[in-house]
Amino acid sequence: YKTILSTPEKILKIIKNELIDLQRYSDERRTEIIPEQEEIEQEDLIKEENVVITITSSGYIKQTPLLLYKQQKRGGKGLTATKTKEQDVVENLFITSNLNHLLFFTNKGKIHWLKAYQVPEGSRYSKGKAVINLLNLDKDEKVTTILPIKQFTNSEFLVFATKKGIVKKTPLIEYSNIRKSGVKAILLKPNDEVIQVRLTPGNLNLILATKNGSAVKFPETNLRSMSRTTSGVRGIKLRQNDEVIGLEVAIDNTSLLTVTENGYGKRTSISEYRLINRGGKGVTNLKITDKTGKIVSIKTVLDDDDIVLITEKGSIIRIPCTNISKIGRVTQGVRIIRLNEQDKVAKVARISN
Repeated sequence: YKTILSTPEKILKIIKNELIDLQRYSDERRTEIIPEQEEIEQEDLIKEENVVITITSSGYIKQTPLLLYKQQKRGGKGLTATKTKEQDVVENLFITSNLNHLLFFTNKGKIHWLKAYQVPEGSRYSKGKAVINLLNLDKDEKVTTILPIKQFTNSEFLVFATKKGIVKKTPLIEYSNIRKSGVKAILLKPNDEVIQVRLTPGNLNLILATKNGSAVKFPETNLRSMSRTTSGVRGIKLRQNDEVIGLEVAIDNTSLLTVTENGYGKRTSISEYRLINRGGKGVTNLKITDKTGKIVSIKTVLDDDDIVLITEKGSIIRIPCTNISKIGRVTQGVRIIRLNEQDKVAKVARISN
């Protein structure tokens, strides 16, 4: 460098060569200089596709590519959706875009969010991963409802039902402010819990049922829209030592399946439940006796559905709904599972065929 700086001939030669290079590359710039872009999100790199989400009764969840469930001819044996423990069963299965939101509602009245692609992938035979390892749940907090959402709108609503008979309707858009730690979805009173959450268009009929055999069918339009941080209004007036065990959509031409802890159950036509205003004591849903025990579950079912019953000691039975008698409200039902001594029905899952 000192030699170049002290020799004018060398300096001129370098300038000459650089000018020749400028002529050699005299075409317009081929690269484009643009302002700095925002940080690329993981979602921007994911190709949208439909996936199958499965959740088991003991809280295991996974996603599986829909392509793995190839179409079969009528009359085949079908495919295994997930491998479960002996006392476990697939409680919910739905198809959704891997870019859609999954809304997780807990018994403590909180909502947590995940994108479907954030659910661990698994084969058709794997059981998946425990939900508690994916969400920031508090002690004794458990997921009661999972809903897939494509977009948050003002035209859809979430209807909550609590153990103490409170119901609340809130526009879906109120839950679009996503936080990793979750937020309060409903303000609960002491010793109350969220039992069920339903996504609705705002104009359906709903049924609340209790463990002691009462039920109230009321129009959703009786519920005024409320904000996220409110506690709701009375849905059913509970008698002493009673509590709500389920919230179902009351659809015409379907039946309400009611199952008791001692393995009794029945189907009753939805039309047998008269439409009344919310907040009343309701009507008899099932005649409770020492033989039947308390009600543990209700499900709106079609004739070609199956149900799966899971007991506290791990027994499982799958039954076509047509094998369960369709009888009136004020009856105790029929035995649908024979239980071992000191065993009781714990959960009921509906399987659409």
